[in-house]
Amino acid sequence: MSRKSVWGGIFRVFAWVICLGGLIALMSFIEIKKAGVVCTGVKVYIPGNQYFIDQQEVDNILQMSSHTLVGRKLENINIHELENKLKANPFVEFAKVYIEMNGLIKVEISQRVPILRVMNRFDQDFYVDQHGLKIPLSNNFTARVLAANGYIDELFANRVDTLHTKLALSLYKTADFIRKDSLWDAQVAQIYVNKNHEIELIPRVGSQRILLGNSDSLEVKFGNLLAFYKQALPKVGWNTYKMINIKFTNQVIGVKGDSTLRIATVKADTAKTKTITSIIDSTIISAIKNDSSQIKQH
Repeated sequence: MSRKSVWGGIFRVFAWVICLGGLIALMSFIEIKKAGVVCTGVKVYIPGNQYFIDQQEVDNILQMSSHTLVGRKLENINIHELENKLKANPFVEFAKVYIEMNGLIKVEISQRVPILRVMNRFDQDFYVDQHGLKIPLSNNFTARVLAANGYIDELFANRVDTLHTKLALSLYKTADFIRKDSLWDAQVAQIYVNKNHEIELIPRVGSQRILLGNSDSLEVKFGNLLAFYKQALPKVGWNTYKMINIKFTNQVIGVKGDSTLRIATVKADTAKTKTITSIIDSTIISAIKNDSSQIKQH
């Protein structure tokens, strides 16, 4: 090995030692400076337009013992403990707490998003969020979401929990499907579970109920209903049937007021889906506006 290579290796080791020593010194300096810095304020960021948890509640959660955070030394504030306290709140899906160099503590909170409100047959009331988790109601805010009631056996232990029954999972899937479609989100006003534990939909336009059955083949069932709306209701009127049965994927059954049946076999035409949706969408929206104006006049 040449003398040049030996000195080159020594130089590299020496450079690494210098860098490591500088890094340690820098970290020590930062820790010393941090030890003398106090919390100058707490800034909370909660995005969205739902306020299950507000600034005041966050302030209460972030208080440690009987002392507030502002004015306390940063070295005496456990950031991870604060995050865990926030995450323990049933309405918080994600929480991040960090400190800036000027002593400002920043808190970022992501709230759970409810998509369904369930009222079971035991008089328990709870939300189901977008991930299919049960969460309690809030004293601060009432979410405007689809509601389901009737013969629902799903129990609630007043804490964040998964859905345990097949029916509850079916309700969640149905609500999630409806909310993602602007047409059905506008048309479906409520979900009801009958004595046979089948799902019924209560529409905003029309006096009939829609028997969905369960959440299997939702796209096909709602496609059939859309075709039925286009083919039958414009001819006979929105209130001719007291029940529209779409639980079978190959047909729609209209039950009239005199209990006679009209069976309509529906074949979805995928090429005309957008056109049909546009026609029915405008019809429903127009009918909803007319109903609203009549209610205001009365």
